[in-house]
Amino acid sequence: MTNFLVKHLIKNYEDVDQVSVRTAYGVMASVVGILCNVLLFGVKMSVGLVLHSISVMADGFNNLSDAGSSVISFMGVKLASKPADDEHPFGHGRMEYIAALVVSFLVIEVGFTFLKDAITKIREPEILKFSAISIVILLLSIGVKLWLGLFNRKLGEKINSQVMMAVFTDSVGDVIATSATILSIVVYGVTGVNIDGFVGLGVALVVMWAGIGIARDTLEPLLGEATSAEDYERLKTFVEKYDGIVGTHDMIVHNYGPGRSMASIHAEVPNNVNIEESHEIIDRIEREAKNQLGIFLVVHMDPIEMKNEQVLEIRKITEDTLAELDENASLHDLRVVEGKEQINIIFDVIVPRNYTKEQKRDLNLRMNQKMKEVDARYALVITMEHGYIANEGK
Repeated sequence: MTNFLVKHLIKNYEDVDQVSVRTAYGVMASVVGILCNVLLFGVKMSVGLVLHSISVMADGFNNLSDAGSSVISFMGVKLASKPADDEHPFGHGRMEYIAALVVSFLVIEVGFTFLKDAITKIREPEILKFSAISIVILLLSIGVKLWLGLFNRKLGEKINSQVMMAVFTDSVGDVIATSATILSIVVYGVTGVNIDGFVGLGVALVVMWAGIGIARDTLEPLLGEATSAEDYERLKTFVEKYDGIVGTHDMIVHNYGPGRSMASIHAEVPNNVNIEESHEIIDRIEREAKNQLGIFLVVHMDPIEMKNEQVLEIRKITEDTLAELDENASLHDLRVVEGKEQINIIFDVIVPRNYTKEQKRDLNLRMNQKMKEVDARYALVITMEHGYIANEGK
């Protein structure tokens, strides 16, 4: 069904890097979500009124809130597709994250409402009516919500949509909630014990927890999360594939919404190559990164020594010494300034983010001691810094 809808409703559906195609995916998912949730709301409210079941009606209102969430998702996707302007030179892509955050607040609010109603039902339980047809209807609603969740997850993974993944998480919570509702009705029908209020309490907690999870996942890109190891390797491999690039480091990626990123990276080039030749390579990398990866890339050029045997040997000794002291640390931008009585070795070291000032000073001290054991003339000038890659240095 998902593939059928995609192929028949979305033009150029395979070109997901285009903003117009991403918007079409988002609009389709939102409309499908609205239709499914409104249908489920009507069915569950009818069943809940007949059975006098707070858990069934709570589940129905949860579907109504989901329909509202789909409306917000629709608006978020449409606003995110607006092109860049003078005030927002990187576009409006983060509106999609904001829409997902609003959805999370709605989910939490609905869960809190369920919680109050469930507590009331625990204190003052009402008589339930057992009906086989109601069980069948609720089972069908589970099937619909499960399909809707998987539908959004598949599309969300395809276009990297935070909103769609939020809808998936919410749908899974709905499946759990409705399953619990069925449990309370069956238990009452078999034993006569009314656990409806307690089940409603569980439903409320599940819904609120789902909302908190959506908010947490959405806040990360809004606050500025670290670049994933996969994205780091993808961009690193892309830059280093060009002739004339020896290595890369100091990558920083700023996310302005799915498919809208700006990145900077330091590219190492041989210091014996004409600077205009290296600059031409850098320009080509930046252009092709925009065309092929959809990333606005700024490349800083770092010339490094490639032929001086003494410098290469010092670099190897320094790298081995650092690895011996802390395998999670790495160095770059090494330069050697040789004097008559002292050889200055200047470089940067990336250390794990949990390093304290004392640990940095200790590593600096031990590095100097180890290197002086190799040659008493060595004097290290180290700049300690942190990387911007997720789990880097762990």
